[in-house]
This record gives sequence, structure tokens and C-alpha cells, in this order.
Amino acid sequence: MVQKFQSPVRVYKYPFELVMKAYERRFPTCPQMPIVLDCEIISDEGAEDGSQRNTKRRCTLAVDAPYIFKKLIGVEVVYFLQNNFLDWANRTLNIEAVNESFSSRIEIFERCRYYAHPDNPDWTCFDQTATLDIKNFFGFEHSMEKMGMKQYTQTTLKGKEIIEYFINELKAEGITEVDRWKPPADAAASSISRQSSKDMEQENGIADVNGVKRGSKPEILLDGDFIAKHLGQLTPMQESKLLELRKMLEDCEEDLSKLPSYQTILRFLRARDWHVSQALPVLKDSLKWRKENSIDDLLDDYKTPAVVTEHFPGGWHHYDKDGRPIYILRLGHMDVKGLLKSIGTEGLLKLSLHICEEGVQKIKQSSESLGAPVLDWCLLVDLDGLSMRHLWRPGVKALLSIIECVESNYPETMGRVLVVQAPRVFPIAWTIVSAFINDNTRSKFIFYGVADANTMKEGLEQYIDSELIPDFFWGGDMQGGLIPKTLYKMNSLEEDEQAEQAQQNKGSNEHGRATNNGLNSDHHGLYKTVELKTGYIHEVVIRNADVKSVLTWDFDVIRGDLHFTLYRVTKDLPQQQDAAVSFFDLNDFSEGVNYFKEETTLICHHKESVQGSHVMNYKNNYVLHWFSPSCGAEGATQLNYFYEILSSANYKGSMTSLQSGFSSNSATSSCQSR
Repeated sequence: MVQKFQSPVRVYKYPFELVMKAYERRFPTCPQMPIVLDCEIISDEGAEDGSQRNTKRRCTLAVDAPYIFKKLIGVEVVYFLQNNFLDWANRTLNIEAVNESFSSRIEIFERCRYYAHPDNPDWTCFDQTATLDIKNFFGFEHSMEKMGMKQYTQTTLKGKEIIEYFINELKAEGITEVDRWKPPADAAASSISRQSSKDMEQENGIADVNGVKRGSKPEILLDGDFIAKHLGQLTPMQESKLLELRKMLEDCEEDLSKLPSYQTILRFLRARDWHVSQALPVLKDSLKWRKENSIDDLLDDYKTPAVVTEHFPGGWHHYDKDGRPIYILRLGHMDVKGLLKSIGTEGLLKLSLHICEEGVQKIKQSSESLGAPVLDWCLLVDLDGLSMRHLWRPGVKALLSIIECVESNYPETMGRVLVVQAPRVFPIAWTIVSAFINDNTRSKFIFYGVADANTMKEGLEQYIDSELIPDFFWGGDMQGGLIPKTLYKMNSLEEDEQAEQAQQNKGSNEHGRATNNGLNSDHHGLYKTVELKTGYIHEVVIRNADVKSVLTWDFDVIRGDLHFTLYRVTKDLPQQQDAAVSFFDLNDFSEGVNYFKEETTLICHHKESVQGSHVMNYKNNYVLHWFSPSCGAEGATQLNYFYEILSSANYKGSMTSLQSGFSSNSATSSCQSR
């Protein structure tokens, strides 16, 4: 197993010569690195004119490992060979170190470099790379790998501290500057390679504001100041992974200006838990997607449709207390069907991508304004008005498609999601949607139910200044609302749905019976259609074996009225023989004894749509019951219905973080929505 490490460029705001004098003081030992027991000089050679010096050392290091481990390998110390090549003329120090102990079982190679800053000759840069190749180490390869990572992290953190310590020591002794090397006045032209300032710039690289260097194929100059200002707190290992992924991208791209920013690379790494091998292909796919879809031009080219301007209930709204831009989406007041019928699935996706691009732009602006790292934005979702109507199948399908696209191409751009005024129906919607959201993103959701407005206000004020919390949470003006059908342009959604429904009905043999084993969500296709004459009933039986699973339904009534009731039955049900006779009309059925009305009867009129849900708390039969009291002149009443069963495992998971937001009876109550 081979581990590679690379640190960002560290900048000392002191001249190279002063840093070198401080560096020499760390030998043979220094108090900041107690693991180094001794450094013996093996050879020390220099050029006649004093311009170069080559020093070799043999360093003794204590084994920083548990006692039992040291006993097993039989050593208390290990030895490293270090070769330092100091070039005063070009103001560089190159250091290479390899392990001498156990070299046949493990190879450790480290390369460090000090050099004059390419932009400021009075500053000094330092960078460091290392590889750890464990071939065979007494069966402790994994332990050695962890110790190697730990040691690299410690030495990286200590390195700058040591130099600063000895520079302060020099200052205390009155040494604040050291003369630069100059060739002797009478010396012949030296054979030492002299680099022009242009050559030095190309070798060492110069970083612009994004940390991207100018030059044809330079190394990466990513210093600590840039990280602190633009990327935030990173561990040495995380910095190493960031540089590794950036270098891989650099090797694939000739034009450095097309490389993504360090902030973007960082987001993809975090989304893949810092696994470079996993982040690289995903990031490359995203860059290809951006190019193929001209995403970089979206902010300039996108023209907001009038229906979005007038009816879409979302927009940017100031910043939270951490400097994140806030986007407010009043999802409960969004006409999903109207939007899709007006701008189509592609239009809704393009609107979502435009919002994401705006978010990335506002993140940059906030970071520059604050002079501190801001890497993501805040989403405030208002669910007031949310009902089962929002779970319209084509709408859910479009939403899941958008989530998938955003998760793939804008990972870790969402820093916090505040969900407010979550109604009773929300756990059902959350169960469906959350399965498509990345685990890390899902952990950023914070929910507030409708039970206690004061709790919601106090909760929001933890993240947003009170004067910036929108008034509509406390009864102000509404936005969004139904989109007039005169603005509808898209018929394809309805046609596709009707075609799919016709195909489903063609192969259907509906007998009004269904069984739930509680293992998975039970999907029964799209809507099914039945016609009910006067006095006829239609009943669907759900044989529930999964306590706490959730039954949801959605139906439309056409040409007449229907009475809808949900029953629970504790005895076995016979085969239904007569469409005009209900189970509950049979002699051996008695309400309150062996069957119970779980939901109050709802009278549904012509052209009404009804959605609802119910938590099935018993291993009994549940019956969806429709009764036609009378029919109009147009003929039998038509019922178009769909039902679905959500497993208790998913439902409980969605409720865990919501319990404080709902009243005690909300989890077991139906939500009838028209």
C-alpha cells in the first residue's frame, strides 16, 4: 500500500537567509521535536565560492508507538538519512530524507523545499511532499499506515512553529537580518546555474486570487494565508488530499484557466469523505456536464420566464449569521403542476440550476466581503400549505431528477436547510424525497413543525438575525399561488400520464385486494379507474403486517359525488360477491366490535381531488371504502385513485427528527387535503 502526502505552500514573511539561519539551529535536536534524538553529520561539502553547500546527516528518531508494538518489532529507535542541498546563489534549500531502518519492508521518502517567494524576495516559501510504501511489516501494515499519517500531520504542524521559534530567538540576540550571498568580485563566471526571474517564476509558480498559478505547467502554490481566507480550517491530511486531486486535474487539463477553483475541488472531496479516487471521476464528469450544457454561461444567458417571475415563491434574502446567502422557498405555496405545465421539466431544471449558479456566485461575494471563508449557502423552506397534492407523481419525478442533478454537480454547497411550519403530511413527503438526498446533506436539515410558533421563532433566531426573518412567517403577505391555466404551455405531461394510466389499466385485473408484507414501499402503478353506479361501492383491502407503516391515497371524483371512509377490520374478510354490497353490510360485521371507522366519512364532490395518509398501528385489515349515493345525468360516477404503502422503517426514520415539531396525535392522524 502506498500513501502520498503533500502540504500546501507555507509562507514565512522573512528573507530566505534569515530563515536558513533559523533552520540550522534545529540541529542536532530541538525541544519542539522530542522524537528526534540526534542528527549526526556524515558529510558536509561546499563550493569554493561559498555559493553551495551539500550536507548529509544520519538522524536517530524515537519510535512513537505503543509499548507492545515496540517490543514486537524489537527496536526503540529508527534511523533516517537526510541530504540537504543549499544553493545560496538561487536562494533555495532542497531536502530529501529516506528511512534506513526496515528499508526492505517499508519505504519512506520525504522531499522539502525552501525558496524565495516569487512575488516578494523578502519572504520565503516552504513546501513538502512525502510517500509511504509499506511492503511487509510483520502483519502490522495498517497500524504502520496510521502511524505514518499521524507523524506526517505532527511534523507538518510543528514545522512552521519551529522556524518561528528560532527566528524569535535570533531577534532576541539582535539578529534581524542576514546578508545575501554575493560572488567574489574577482571570481570568474561561475558554472553554477543562474536562473532568470522569469525562470524562477515558472519553476516556483505565482498564484492569483483563486490560488491558480500562471505559467505553462507550474506546480501548485497554495499557501496558508489563502487557505485561511478562502477555504477555512483544514487538517494537514485534508490539505494533502486537496493538492493531490488538484494535481490530478492539472495533469488532465492543458489550459489551467479551465480548472475548477480550490473551493469547488474541496466540495467534491468533502462529498466523497476525502477519498481522492472517488472524487476524481465524479468531478471530471461534472466538468464535462458543465461544458456540454454551457453551464458557465447560464448566469448571463438565462431569461427568467414571466410565469416564474410572477408565481414562483422563491428568492434570495440577505445572509445568515455565518455569512451564508439565504434562499427562501415557500414550497407549500408552489403550484408544482402549474409550473410543470407552464415551463416543463427542462424549464424547472434550468431554473433550479440558475439558482445554484447564483448561490455559488453569492457565496464568493460574501466571502470576499467578509474576508473570511464562506463555502455554502442556507436554504429556508416554508412548508405552510403543503399537502398530499404536492406529491403529484410527475411533480415528484421532476423533483427527484433535479435533486439528482444538483447532488452530482453542486455537492456541499448547501450548508444548512431550515424547514419551517412542517405540517402533519410532511413526514410522508420527507420519506419519499430523503432517500434521494446525500447522507451528509440530509444531516444539515433542521425541522420546525407548526405546533409551536414561538419555538420556531427562537430556533430561526439562532441562525438568522431577527430583523431578517420574513414577515410572512407571522401572518404577512403570501406569495406563489395557483398558476392560471391560460399560462399552461405543456401538454406532454398530461398526455404521458394518460398513456401510462391506459397501459396500466389495460393489464390490470383489479379485485379490490392488496397485501403489505412491510418489507418495502408498495407501489401499485399509477391511477386506476372504476365507475360506480348509484348505490354501488368500491373497496380496496390492505392486509397489513407492518405495524406503523403508512397508507397514503390520492383520488379524483368525476361526474357525481362519492363518500370516502377508511375502516380497520379485525376479522378475516370474505370474497366480495356483489359490487352493491359492502363487507360491512354483512350480518356478521358489527361496528365497534370487529370493524372500526379510522377516518371520518368525507363527502367528495364532482372534480374534487383528495389526498390523505394514515399510520397503520395494527396488524389488521384496512379498507379504503368509496360509496356512490347518486349519479348525475352524464352517467356513473368515475373514481380515479392511487394508493401507496410506506414501510415503517422509512417512516420511523423520517419521524425521528420531527417528533418535537408535531403534536402528540399528529403522527397517527390522517391528513385529508383538497
